[in-house]
Amino acid sequence: MDHETRLKEILAEAAKKIGIEVKAEEIVIDHAKEKAHGDFSTNLAMRYAKLLHKAPRDIAQEIVDSISDPMIEKIEIAGPGFINFFLKQESLASIIATVIEQGSEYGRAPRNGKKLCLEYVSANPTGDLHLGHTRCAAVGDSLAKILDAAGFDVTKEFYVNDCGNQVEHLGHSLRARYHALFGEPLDLAEDDYHGEDLIAIAQKIKDEFGDKYLTDSPQSHDFFIHFGIEEELAKLKKDLADFGVIFDKFSYESDIRKGGNVEKTLVELREKGYVYEQEGAQYLKTTAFLDDKDRPVVKSNGLYTYFMPDICYHYNKMSRGFDLLIDVLGADHHGYLNRMKSALMMKGYSPEVLDFVLVQVVRVYRDGQEVKMSKRTGKAIAHRDLVEEVGRDAVRYFFVERNQSTHLDFNYNLATEQSSNNPVYYAQYAHARCCSILELGKDFAIDVSAPLLKEESELSILKHLSDFPSMIVSSAETRSPNRVAAYIHRLAELFHEFYGKCRVVDPNNKALTESRLALIKSVKITMENALALLGVSAPTKM
Repeated sequence: MDHETRLKEILAEAAKKIGIEVKAEEIVIDHAKEKAHGDFSTNLAMRYAKLLHKAPRDIAQEIVDSISDPMIEKIEIAGPGFINFFLKQESLASIIATVIEQGSEYGRAPRNGKKLCLEYVSANPTGDLHLGHTRCAAVGDSLAKILDAAGFDVTKEFYVNDCGNQVEHLGHSLRARYHALFGEPLDLAEDDYHGEDLIAIAQKIKDEFGDKYLTDSPQSHDFFIHFGIEEELAKLKKDLADFGVIFDKFSYESDIRKGGNVEKTLVELREKGYVYEQEGAQYLKTTAFLDDKDRPVVKSNGLYTYFMPDICYHYNKMSRGFDLLIDVLGADHHGYLNRMKSALMMKGYSPEVLDFVLVQVVRVYRDGQEVKMSKRTGKAIAHRDLVEEVGRDAVRYFFVERNQSTHLDFNYNLATEQSSNNPVYYAQYAHARCCSILELGKDFAIDVSAPLLKEESELSILKHLSDFPSMIVSSAETRSPNRVAAYIHRLAELFHEFYGKCRVVDPNNKALTESRLALIKSVKITMENALALLGVSAPTKM
């Protein structure tokens, strides 16, 4: 258990003794900014002054008098009622043995028995991934790793929209490209797909099937759609795999629609009184729950809106035994959450079974100017372009470094710069330097009790290492991969500061060397584990 969590439990127990009922997770623990103020601090006494009609310092004294724990060196009351904790050196250093013993498992929480479906990217299989998809992929995949580390059983899912107008246009566009290869005029409508990537797919059809599909028929119509979807989807899968993103399951809208499932669901909702007709269209009474207005599910022309099969898809996910659904979507889906929660409530589910993570847009800047076109293709920058030019690690890190709810201005120059200004390089260099130091000190033993770590820079690292498990939990709870990036940057900062002040390998001081090598090894392990949560590598040499 990390020091912060243990202190929260200690404070909750002490507060209960003096009549304050507070959950441990509700207590705020801060790192003391100055050594004179101890290692950790809390404002708990000040929070309950009005409720207890007592001076905060008096409450603080009562809390302190109720605390006795072997890991605490001393406790002081400061200012208007802050409680400052000074931990014993051996208590702070005990984290080293934990980190080294657990290795790659350090930071991971026990399994909580909850099944979670995380859907992200879900790009239409009609063309290349754009940078919005890239950010959703980076956020979603990092979140999957974080939630797994926090104890959830996570299924990573991609929803394939293989029905509707967009795939009809894909099929028609591919047919036109195929016919053009046989010398016919190119027949593309304005709403069709004009990308040249379809030429290669059409050529593949010609090479494999010759002129078999030159005669139009219902069969050839379906063939072009299905062949195009599979080819486009194969490209998406490869581009995502090159980005380190592998899905556990691909669900298809066409499967959701099979067996009259959508029709049956609509009948069920109508029988429950949740569907009504207005001006030839059919509406779902989502205002009966959480929505601000009712939503159409069938258009006046008899076709389903996209909302109806989406409802069936979410019902399908819940039928598979998930406790929680999280959808990672573009920011343009704001407001979609409450209507889908309402639809789930119509089926008897709690609104808490669904959560959304909304991801804002990305702009790329190079040499201070916004870049909208790729030099390589002359078109809008695609996912593949950026990953190939900048590198997977930098793109993944930069795309989650800021909270996904804020716009991202991607600095191409900074992302490719090999200096301490580049946060990815800064963190990876810290890991590589740890490896180098451990190699230099390989002839020394490693003392995991680390009794000689007493410098302020050493103690700061120990406290930060101890925070890693609780940071993972808070990142999972708030759906915030950027917290992991912030943790990584701070760990690198603390390590570089320590390295600049303290000599690690000193043949004339064997005991101190053994303590500091233990610290270095625990930093290396934690940095590698943290980078892995974002899908970023931890090189041993740079």
